[in-house]
Amino acid sequence: MIKSSLPPILTSQIGPDSIELRLLVAADLEYFNGHFPEQAVLPGVTQLDWAVRLGCEHFGYSAAVANLEVLKFQQLILPGQEVTLVISHNATKEKLTFAYSDGDHRYASGRISFASKQDDGAAQ
Repeated sequence: MIKSSLPPILTSQIGPDSIELRLLVAADLEYFNGHFPEQAVLPGVTQLDWAVRLGCEHFGYSAAVANLEVLKFQQLILPGQEVTLVISHNATKEKLTFAYSDGDHRYASGRISFASKQDDGAAQ
């Protein structure tokens, strides 16, 4: 099992309702091991994990994801690439929208809905 870790953050721009992070997808990340033998590719689940963790950290959510919406993986993220992750916050709907890109290249995007703060005490 791979211990979840975040990538190096090269630069960041922080606004009231969004953050923009330039990430280094280092070639030596464990996530590339065995995914895939012919050409290493950053797994989509790792991209989602980073968006959830960084969004929760910045906007104060617990990691209690309720739903994933309009999740799309358009292009492969390869070892050694730099990508920009933009996470926008919609406090009213308790949702984060994220997108990985580099210039005109769009790699992945989606919307993360969180369990309502009222649901925190619900039986699991």
